[in-house]
Amino acid sequence: MATIGAEMPRIDREKLRQLREERFLSHRELAMAAGVSPTTVLTLEQRDDIEPQRRTIRKLAKALNIEPTELLGE
Repeated sequence: MATIGAEMPRIDREKLRQLREERFLSHRELAMAAGVSPTTVLTLEQRDDIEPQRRTIRKLAKALNIEPTELLGE
């Protein structure tokens, strides 16, 4: 598994939305699968200034069946 790194990560919100929609998941469904709140998923897709916890990124990636680094932006 790839590591996330030392600096605070930022999720690529468009990538998160795209991956969620490709899997035909609602915000609520992805949140339930990842064990996070639906508000968390919605906020991460809408705002660029959010720095999610690394464990949140790992949970979302696991629910989407991808590596955590695939969710990260520049």
